[in-house]
Amino acid sequence: MKSRTFAYMLALFHSSIVGLSFLFTKMAIAESNPLDTLAFRFTVSFVIILFLVAVKVIKVNYSWESVKNLVPLSLLFPTLFFAFQTFGLKYSQSTDAGILSAVTPILTLMIAGYFLKEKTSLYQKLSIVLSVVGVIFIFVMKGSTINFSDMLGMVLILLSCIATACYTTMTRSLAKDYTPGEMSFFMMGTGFVIFNVAALVTHLKQGSMAEFFTPWSSMEFISSILYLGILASLVTSLLSNTILSKIKASQMSVFANLSTVVTIAAGALILNEKITIYDILGSILIILGVIGTNYFGVKKEHSIKVNLEYNEGKM
Repeated sequence: MKSRTFAYMLALFHSSIVGLSFLFTKMAIAESNPLDTLAFRFTVSFVIILFLVAVKVIKVNYSWESVKNLVPLSLLFPTLFFAFQTFGLKYSQSTDAGILSAVTPILTLMIAGYFLKEKTSLYQKLSIVLSVVGVIFIFVMKGSTINFSDMLGMVLILLSCIATACYTTMTRSLAKDYTPGEMSFFMMGTGFVIFNVAALVTHLKQGSMAEFFTPWSSMEFISSILYLGILASLVTSLLSNTILSKIKASQMSVFANLSTVVTIAAGALILNEKITIYDILGSILIILGVIGTNYFGVKKEHSIKVNLEYNEGKM
């Protein structure tokens, strides 16, 4: 029970970091292009985790079997997820991204149910839908609608949601064989190599290598990259890998919708933005959905355990 409570606390912290990541991504790509932003982002995250491995704060031990298992995971996250998300934000409004990203828990529920055979009760399913409705309610009542003229951006954001759902499911499966540090080191290394190679090749072809380093003259860009590289990439990776070793994929994914609540709270506290009744009502629906998903999950597991003990006693 203590490990589950700890996992929930980590999930709340994870949601808080993600809640601000859209803002910092927008700030970064305003100074640089999406590909360069990803290259710098994962350079920062990989250098830091490489240092942590060098001083033995994080221990890793790989074999050829590890490589075979971790390459697909690393292609889903960070490669495909961040590529789809960053380019999606470039070609769509952040409000569109917020609405579409809300369906990630439902996608995770379906994928984890099919591949991992994770069982969820009717109350859990309803709770997940409730949290999704809460997110959509906030955006719609603020006058935001999905802009179908931004179709390319919408498709890319939706693909990032699918990549997240697949990553969450795969991590849950691999968590019994690899430590969070081993998975994160491989993932950050993959992102570092792929995005830097892609960015450098692009600049070499265009003859624009000088532009690759230009954004570093902006303090806003530097602060955004540090946030995205350290917190929104490395720390969230370590957190999610740890959380998924303790709770089900469907229970973890619903916490993502809490990031909307965090964004609203941050806007009020930092930017002095006005909180409307719609923000409050939508946030309540999201919070109730998250609580319900995990409460009924624990209740279901307890019921299964009691039934098993009862059947073993009869035998």
